[in-house]
Amino acid sequence: MSELTIETIAANGYGLARVDGKVVFVERTVPGDVVDVRLSKNKSDYAQGYPTHFHQRSELRGEAFCSHFGTCGGCRWQDIQYKNQLEFKYQLVADAFRRIGKLYDLPAIQPVVPAPFDRYYRNKLEYTFSSNRWIMPEELAAESAIEQRNALGFHIPGRFDKILDIEHCYLQPAPSNDIRLAVRAYAILHGLTFYNLMDHSGYLRNLMIRNTSNGDLMVILAVAEDNEKVTLQLMRHLLQIFPEITSAWYTVNTKLNDAMYDLEMVHVGGEKWITESIDGVHYRLGPKSFFQTNSMQAANLYKIALDMAGLRPTDTVYDLYTGLGSIALQAARKCGKVVGVETIEAAVEDARENALLNNIGNASFEAGDMMKVFNADFISRHGKADVVITDPPRAGMHKDVCVTLLQLAPRTIVYVSCNPVTQARDLQLLSEAYDVKAIQPVDMFPQTYHIENVVCLQRRSGSSE
Repeated sequence: MSELTIETIAANGYGLARVDGKVVFVERTVPGDVVDVRLSKNKSDYAQGYPTHFHQRSELRGEAFCSHFGTCGGCRWQDIQYKNQLEFKYQLVADAFRRIGKLYDLPAIQPVVPAPFDRYYRNKLEYTFSSNRWIMPEELAAESAIEQRNALGFHIPGRFDKILDIEHCYLQPAPSNDIRLAVRAYAILHGLTFYNLMDHSGYLRNLMIRNTSNGDLMVILAVAEDNEKVTLQLMRHLLQIFPEITSAWYTVNTKLNDAMYDLEMVHVGGEKWITESIDGVHYRLGPKSFFQTNSMQAANLYKIALDMAGLRPTDTVYDLYTGLGSIALQAARKCGKVVGVETIEAAVEDARENALLNNIGNASFEAGDMMKVFNADFISRHGKADVVITDPPRAGMHKDVCVTLLQLAPRTIVYVSCNPVTQARDLQLLSEAYDVKAIQPVDMFPQTYHIENVVCLQRRSGSSE
């Protein structure tokens, strides 16, 4: 397709054009771009593709600040002015509620809460080692021998087997870049093999770096072979040249996937935990702990959710998909009791430890598949909730969970979502008995199309209790 004009932004950050009444979703485009498009999908009612040539670039675009922009899969909106990013994200929420949720009688969606910083805002990054890095076009054009094929960086979009070697990343503050470069240099100097994602050979697999606003720093190295001597030499080298590392770990991963949550972690040095603090609540984080990856904006998110909840001193609160109890522990200071539910057992253990750490005695936590755990027996054991706070994964809540919420009939439901599309779908189900009273988007991930959204639902007068 030739010279398509991108009219607006659609779900997942795609640009939207129309050709003869047919909608065409085009990745890596924004309103005002005029592009030639190669289709990757062509259905009767819509098509999807990617740009092959830009005839005109949108006036909304500026200069990208990262040398990896356009090749790396992250920060795809960094050449768009931040104020325009916020406008696009607002539109994504509004479109999801109208198109998916069919929700028209709504209060005004509030302007997106901007992130305090649009760079160096993440508190966790995971890098991947590869013995077969992505070769840049200019390297191929040079027609000279490519001697160094190792990489430590991020996956190329759509290519599980190719890793882009990263020189500088603008997502995580110092010393993240220096640590990654030091690991890569040490590995090359000492002849340590980088993992081959095709035949699953090689020694070094992944590097995770975590930091907190308290100044703590954790490093976790994943290797594919159990060679304690070699691994400890590398980790002790890091501890020596980066004394600011608070906690150091490694794990041996012989699986075909990179997930670390089912692996045994080996403590190498420093403390066993790092600590994040938000509004007076301290969260102890281990190598497997889940936490919002933008700590400063998480504080705003939690405050918004709790303000919407309107908690009373005698309220019983359910916190569904509680993680390590991040919102539950904040809520516990404002209500009678909180019950948190989470699928991952390790996260529930973290939540219980964090309750003890903060001397919070009115919060309890339960592990299990939400669809199976959240039922009439659960409600009988814990008492009827006055308020429910729910923060599900991107897939949203299972229909059975929504049905149980309707049967539970709490006074207020606060729905925190990282995916307005599935949130809108769930709200449509809950609209049987609930009205939307407030909508507040929060930008947790600048330079991307991702948006967090908080919605307050109030039970309609006359609905079953």
